[in-house]
Order: sequence, then C-alpha cells, then structure tokens
Amino acid sequence: MRHFLRSSSLSLVFLAIFVLALVGQSIAGYAYNNEELAQHGEPSVTFIDFVTSSDFLVDVAENWQSEFLQFFLFILATIWLIQRGSPESKKAGDEGVGTDEEQLIGDHARADSPPWAKVRGARLWIYSNSLLLVMGAVFLFSWLAQSLAGQVVANQENAQHGMPLETWGEYIVSADFWNRTLQNWQSEFLAVGAMVAFSIYLRQRGSSESKPVGVPHHTSSVESE
Repeated sequence: MRHFLRSSSLSLVFLAIFVLALVGQSIAGYAYNNEELAQHGEPSVTFIDFVTSSDFLVDVAENWQSEFLQFFLFILATIWLIQRGSPESKKAGDEGVGTDEEQLIGDHARADSPPWAKVRGARLWIYSNSLLLVMGAVFLFSWLAQSLAGQVVANQENAQHGMPLETWGEYIVSADFWNRTLQNWQSEFLAVGAMVAFSIYLRQRGSSESKPVGVPHHTSSVESE
C-alpha cells in the first residue's frame, strides 16, 4: 500500500483536491442558491435537490468542457507545432507523429509494450490516438451536458419573467450560452499559452514541467537530455 501511495501520489493528490473543491463548490452553491430563492420569496431546496439540479450541473459541466477542450487542443497542436525553448514542446525537426521505430510499435514494439502497440490495423490506430480520443469525448459529453442543463436554467428564468421558452437549438446559438462558454475557453487558452511561453525563460527546480535550472533559454528539456 505504501508503495502504491508513493508511486501514485501525483494522481491521488489531485483527485483528493478535486473532490474537496467539488464538495466545496456544492456547499457554497447550495447556500447561494437558497439565498437567491429567499430574496425572491421562494422556498429553499434541500442539498440533494440542489446537487441534482440543472443549476449545479451547468456550472460543473461548463468548467469541465473548457478544461478538456484545452487538453484536447494542446495534445493535437503539439504533434505538429513547436515552441523553441519550451519544455512543453518537441524540438525542431521532430514535428509529426514519428516513425514506428520511434514510437515502439508493430515490429519495433518491446516485450513489455502494451498489447495493442504490437498489432496493426484499427486497434493500433485507436490506441495510438487514445489520449486525444478520450479527451475529445469527455469534452463533447461535458459540452452537451452544459448545453442541456443550461437550456433548463434559461427556460426557468424565462418562465419567471414571462418570456417564451427556448428550444435546445435556439439556446446553443444564444448570446447567453456563448457568453458562458467563451468566458471559460479564453481563460484556458491564456493559461496554456502562458505556460508554454513562461517555461522558456522561467524555471522550477525539481518539476517535470520545467527545464533544468542551468539549461539555456533556447534549449528544450528534450534537447538537454
């Protein structure tokens, strides 16, 4: 158990702080939601009713979809695009998907390579692109959940103000939907771009996301190995 905790500590710590943040969001959101209901003279809801409501789901889903879109685009972009000096980038000349020998697939697979890396055809293609496929799938699922929950919330507000209800198609082209969506997207793209650029000139000793402290700015961590 001790070995497992140590060898999986990065994943476990982020899982723990994710759960704590989600629980904290649900508690704060529950309190805020009941405050708003009280201001409108409406009865409060239970905690279970709130965390299973469209109000809570839309807030969670809109953050998830932006995060996974960020990773999807970054994974895709780093196949072909480079940034000289950034440890987030491959070195110049390494653009592309790489050769079978470099990727240790097919006849070049090792004895301990994953089984689907040793085969050809659809299974190899799926496994070769599995990270991108899963990130994209989670993004699409989260985006769909956000749009459906957002439609419910928007129609609840429309009903309160005596306005006509919106269909799903009308909602996903509305200013409200894209205002909420693009607020999250732009912050994610800024964070990724900043990480790529800052890591050229700044260092964090001991972090795998940083070049070694003494490596020149123009050199990536891959080139320094």
